[in-house]
Formats: sequence, C-alpha cells, structure tokens
Amino acid sequence: MSMLAGAALLASTLLGAGPARSADVPAEFGTDWHDPVTAAPPVPKPSGPSCRVTVAEAQFRDFTPYKGTYTPPEGCGDRWSKVVLRLDGKVKGRQFDRLGSLHVGGVEIFRTSTPEPSPDGIAWSVEKDVTRYSDTFHRGQDVEMLIGNVVDDTYTGVIDVKVTLTFYPGTPPRAHTPDRVRTLQDGTLTTPRNSERIVAEVYATGSGGGCEEYWYLTVPDSAPYSCKAGNGPYREVQIKVDGRLAGIATPFPHVWTGGWSNPFLWYVVPGPRAFDIKPIEYDLTPFAGILNDGRPHRVEVSVAGVPEGQSGWSAPVNVLVWQDARAAQVTGELTAHREGALANSSTYTPGSEHRLDTRGSHRLTVAGYVDTSHGRVTTTVSRSLANTSVHRWTDGETVDGLDATWTDDESVTVDGRGPARTTRTHRTYTMDGTTTTGADDRLRTVLTLGDRATAVESRGRGRTVWSRLDDTYTGDATFTLNVPRDQRHAVGTTSERYRLTGSSGCYDRSLTTVQGVLTEDRRGC
Repeated sequence: MSMLAGAALLASTLLGAGPARSADVPAEFGTDWHDPVTAAPPVPKPSGPSCRVTVAEAQFRDFTPYKGTYTPPEGCGDRWSKVVLRLDGKVKGRQFDRLGSLHVGGVEIFRTSTPEPSPDGIAWSVEKDVTRYSDTFHRGQDVEMLIGNVVDDTYTGVIDVKVTLTFYPGTPPRAHTPDRVRTLQDGTLTTPRNSERIVAEVYATGSGGGCEEYWYLTVPDSAPYSCKAGNGPYREVQIKVDGRLAGIATPFPHVWTGGWSNPFLWYVVPGPRAFDIKPIEYDLTPFAGILNDGRPHRVEVSVAGVPEGQSGWSAPVNVLVWQDARAAQVTGELTAHREGALANSSTYTPGSEHRLDTRGSHRLTVAGYVDTSHGRVTTTVSRSLANTSVHRWTDGETVDGLDATWTDDESVTVDGRGPARTTRTHRTYTMDGTTTTGADDRLRTVLTLGDRATAVESRGRGRTVWSRLDDTYTGDATFTLNVPRDQRHAVGTTSERYRLTGSSGCYDRSLTTVQGVLTEDRRGC
C-alpha cells in the first residue's frame, strides 16, 4: 500500500491517548524479556464477515524451505475489499537474526527478519496488507516459505511460525489493486497487450552475513577498515528495461535485530521495517508502449556501488499491471529519457580517528504516453537521490561511528482526461550512532534511526490527499564481550515513536523499554 493509501485509512485506526505502562525494572537483562513489539499501526480491517486461510505452518531448523499449497477461501466470494497477512512466530534459546520470505504462486508477498530470542522464549506477530496481490489469490497456488536457520549445540533456537491470510469480501480499491501480478521468467517480462499502468516492486535487501548486510558502513579498498567494498558505501537500486535505465531508488538502510554489534538494542523494539520489509516501487508506465507488443522484454535489477562480481543483495521483482478493459491493445511511446550523471565520491582522511566522507546523487526523468479507450494518458516520472555520510573509526575499531542521511524524492504526473494528477513523495532515512569498546571489554552502542516521508497528491492546482510519516528509534545499550551469556551484565534503554498524520486523521504511538521491560506504551494524537 502506498503511504497515501495508508493515510486515507487512518481514521479507522485512530486510538485515544492511553496511560503509560510501568513495571518493575531489573538492574540488568535477565533470561526473559518482553515479547517484541513495534509502534507501527495495525492494519485497518473492515467490519463484517471474513474468511481465514492458513498459508504456511512450519518450524525452521536449517535452509530447507517449507512447501505447501494455497486454496482460495470458501464463503467470501472472489472479490475482496482487503486481504491481511498475519505471521505468528515463537522461538526460544539462542539464535541469530534471520531473513525470511514467503512466495505464493512464485510471487513474493512478504519479506521479514526475525527477532533474537531469550533463553525462556518469545512470541511475536506481524501484519501486512496484501490486497494488491489479490490476482494471485484467486487460484490454487504452490507456496514456498524460507527462514534460513542454523540449529546446533550453540544456536538452539528453532523458529516456529504460522502464516494466515484473512479475506474481507467487497469491492477492492481500483487504484491500489492491480488486475494482474506477474513475475519475471528467465529475467524477462511479457505484459498483457492492453496494460495501461505498470508498476514494478523490488524487495531489495543487503544480507547474507557479509559486508553488504552493513553496506552503509563499508569503506573503499584503500582505507584500513574491516568491511571494504570498492568505492565506499553509496548504494542505489536500479531497474532497467531492455538495457535502458527505467528507475532508480535509495535502498532503505535496514538494521536487523543483531545489528550494530549489540542485540540488546533490539530484543523488544526492532528497528524500523525490520519485521515488515517494504518493497521499492518503480512506475514503469512510461515504458508501457514498448512493453505492450506481446513480446518478452528483459528486466534487470542491479545495485550500483557493489563491487563487480560481489554478491550480497537479494532483489526479487514483482510486476503489477492495470489493464484497459475496453481495449484489446494499448499502444504508446516513450517520449523522454533524461539521466543525470551518477555522482559517487568517498574521501578518506587518515589519523588517530580515521574519517570517510561520502557524497552520492543521481537523477532520472522518464515520460511516455499510452492511447487508451478513454483517451491519451501521459505519465512522467522524476526521481532524485542523494546521500551524505561521515564515518569515523579508530585503529582496532574500538570506536566506530556513522552519521548518514539518504533522500529519495519522486514525482509522478498522470495527464489525461481532466486535470493532471501529481503525486510528490519525499523520503528521508537517517542513521546516527557510535559503538565504543572500553579496556574492560564493555561494549556500548548509542544509535538513532529515522524513517520519514511526506506525500502530497494534487489535481490541477489543488491538493487532494497528503500524509506525513515520522518513525524514530533510539537506543543505548551496554554489555560485556567475550564472557558467557550470564556474565554479560547487559543494560539498555530503547524507544520508538511512530507518527503518521494526514488528510484523513492521525496515529501516534510511543514505546519505551528498560532492560527488556516495556515501561511505556502511549497512544494518541
């Protein structure tokens, strides 16, 4: 769901202000703590009847995927106003954070990471609006889910999950529910010949345990640091159609629940998007005139900044297609393609405190038209990316800090019958933190993460819909390295505030934890 669509539903999720929760706080972390919780709003659900289908139920001990089948629900018709995915998980013992994905009919409908467990065990849940994949859910499908895991004498946590889909009958929102959902076949895409809107989504994550998991901390090969990667930390997720650049985007700087060398930061409150990894969206409608010829076209996704031949990124592609029901074929043409130079520079300054200053930026504008049954429609997509960061560290990396900002500005204008409609989205991601290790092997991490965005939709000169998101996480945790788990003497305070305001209402929730105890849970606007 787009941020604008989410804002339109805020009124139905509005919660009144509630009192802070208090609890006895131990002097340090013990063997159990509060189950993971995030401040993000729940998925709004329609009133009335619903049908639930279990999609996957499995225990992940290794890298063997769960394989099953999906059958459409009975009793809820074949049109749904909303489809909600829910994952319920539990794990106990000791385990790393793990990445997971769920495919139905080859379409990736969910990507997630897992919390790290307590010895006594935790349970958590995640909800996601998956109405946009309704085309996939109309037929019986193969299901595949994988949360790659290792269980041995040291890492004992078996990840036990159940995933369900709940269907609410009704008319789906046309603007946000495509007629077809396609995946690439051998790297190619064949669209229906009457496609009038085409959007690609890419679940891009740097992962795999190598340095690309922490791509924002990598340095050029010439600098003395443990994670080296070519020219430094600038990353950009690009999509090409038949070899021509069709879209650019800034990847979200995910921090998983073992991130920044300090799992005590994330035991209760994960970083933004850690449990619900959102795909990057690219509006490919300017290329519809090319794609609608009935032939397969090559679609490629790559990550600029990753050294050639180096792995570490996963970037599966779904393609969402809206069709012109009154036309057998929609023709058109790509009319503009303007690409700015990709700027990427990292300057290393040696010293008792090493320093790396990075600046990167890129611009792309594409435009094209389609001749539909309701007239000619022109779509213009402009995107501008920028990144600045300062990375400081000492010899031995006993002090290691990063202050980074990424911006991703996008404008999509659709001009056809009636006033032109423009949606402008400004995304800002921030990371400001330092990890310090003292002579007594006490490691301390202080970190602030920000996920912010504003979106405005206008018709002609008038603003019709707007929203503003501010999701901020802060944490400060300390523990002793190189000792048994019961001798770490870990302490930590974390908090998250999630604010979403818009033309249809507002949502505001704040969480605070101390030594794994949830001490505050406030809601209200």
